[in-house]
Amino acid sequence: MKKIITLVWILILTGTVFGQQTVDYILKARALTEAGKPDLAINLLTGAIAETRESRLYKERAEANIIKRDYSGAISDFNEANKITPFSGEYGLSRIYALKGDAATALYHLEMNLNSYYRKGEKEIMLDPAFGPIENRSEWRQFWKKEWYSITEKSISEIEYYNSAGKIDESKTILNELKKSYQSNDDILYAEALINLSSGKYTEVIKSISGLIALNPENEKYLRILAKAQTGALNPAGASVTYSQLLGSGIADAEILMLRADCYSKTGETDKALVDIEKYLEIYPDNKAAISLAGKIETVSDDNLKALEYFSKNLKLHPNDPDCYIDRANAYFVSKSWDWAIKDYSMSLDLKPGNSDIWLNKGISLLNSGRLEDACHDFRKSLRLGNKRVVDYISRECIK
Repeated sequence: MKKIITLVWILILTGTVFGQQTVDYILKARALTEAGKPDLAINLLTGAIAETRESRLYKERAEANIIKRDYSGAISDFNEANKITPFSGEYGLSRIYALKGDAATALYHLEMNLNSYYRKGEKEIMLDPAFGPIENRSEWRQFWKKEWYSITEKSISEIEYYNSAGKIDESKTILNELKKSYQSNDDILYAEALINLSSGKYTEVIKSISGLIALNPENEKYLRILAKAQTGALNPAGASVTYSQLLGSGIADAEILMLRADCYSKTGETDKALVDIEKYLEIYPDNKAAISLAGKIETVSDDNLKALEYFSKNLKLHPNDPDCYIDRANAYFVSKSWDWAIKDYSMSLDLKPGNSDIWLNKGISLLNSGRLEDACHDFRKSLRLGNKRVVDYISRECIK
């Protein structure tokens, strides 16, 4: 019995390791493709496929082949994905044949997708530029005369669109019409949670979405909403757990690593935060937001030298970005390197002079450098820009 249990655990752990390796390969390949290096992405994925035949690897290689305009290679890869996981490659095949101007074959595969577990939403299809070459064809118009989506699906798509555009009132109107016509169900609860999230009603979102997740523990949409609501409710510990669920379910999205790293930094789990952000930087080494976050985490970890390395790298990459100067200036400020802080705060203000907080910080740095007159000038500038926190400094240091 013990041998059977041990074997089961070995199989589970092996599957988890290979699943994570697959995600890592996909993330690295996607970054290469986005950087205009599809050949490198294809080489990486070809090596990964030699280790494990996984449909997602074939689909990702197909996308790199599309960028190369190797449509034959992409078609072959999507077909291989279909053999491993039925219907998983149908949408990709539809896109390729649309790009080739073959409307009949594109619509055949699109219909296969819409009748499968992997069906795409109407909005995503309509906004996909791959269908541009056939969208004025009679076959396309005839195809969409059929009602492929229910009224509920269409209404939720509209709610998602209005929410993304900040039009909450329009979303509420559609939701109210849905509630009049249908009994409460998972779709309506999801739509209501979306609206509540946009309205800042985080507690209500957490309560309703947690109920949905209990029934659908790996639903990506539900988990993403929950994490956003937990972050909005100032619960980074809860959000980090939810982001871990997303990563554990095999979602290939490097952005989740950044979001979880930020949560870990807020809960004081800086070692975990650094692991996540360093992994993200392996994939996107020049990402400004990630380098900035890495520096801030190092600052919290009391490794100011390492933080300065990150902030200086960002400045080399973005020499005209005031925020990059602010990041490094803040690190100098924390270490009481006042003269260096003053220089970087000054550079940021040359680029963006309306930042009242930076006038205050520069004034404090000047004050600590013994330059009272210059400090008072900056304090008054900060006050004129509306910063009330500077009043105490002015009354204490500048009014004699």
